[in-house]
This record gives sequence, structure tokens and C-alpha cells, in this order.
Amino acid sequence: MNGERTKAAKDLKPGDELLIHIHGYEWTVRVLVLSDKRGSATVARTLYEEGEESRAKRALEVEKRRRFNEPASTLKGRPTKRDRRVLDDWREGE
Repeated sequence: MNGERTKAAKDLKPGDELLIHIHGYEWTVRVLVLSDKRGSATVARTLYEEGEESRAKRALEVEKRRRFNEPASTLKGRPTKRDRRVLDDWREGE
């Protein structure tokens, strides 16, 4: 928030600028208005605005990911026993 690391419980006020990281993407938004109750996503979009630079930066990141997919991004944790056997079979075939 406003260029500093904060905890999620930090109080916001109109005019605050937030840098949000989600799954490798980055948004920079400015709080316009605060709501006193939860609402739908369409209502929430009216409470903040995203900068043009933020949109362009995220679009560039999407384009990069579309052109080059990181092979390690699909790996989830340690290999299973089946994965090890497949790898061993592949190595023996060389």
C-alpha cells in the first residue's frame, strides 16, 4: 500500500494506491471509494481504478507467457513413484 509492505488488516482510505500480486501477475490500483458492505464484482469495480501503465504491463506479461511457457510451471511438488518409473524407463531407452 502506497509503496510499503502492509498486512491484509491495514485500513484503507480513498486515494490509497495498492500493488497486488496474484499468480505472477501484478495490478496497481487506486482506491476511489470505500463501501460499508460486501457487494458484487460489478459494484466492486466502481470502487477502484487501475492505471493504464498497470494494464499495459500485465498485457505484456500475458503475451510473454503465451509465447513462452515455462516448463517448470506445471510441476507440483515432488515426483511420484510413477513419475520416477517413467523417467527411469526414458533414461534406459537412450
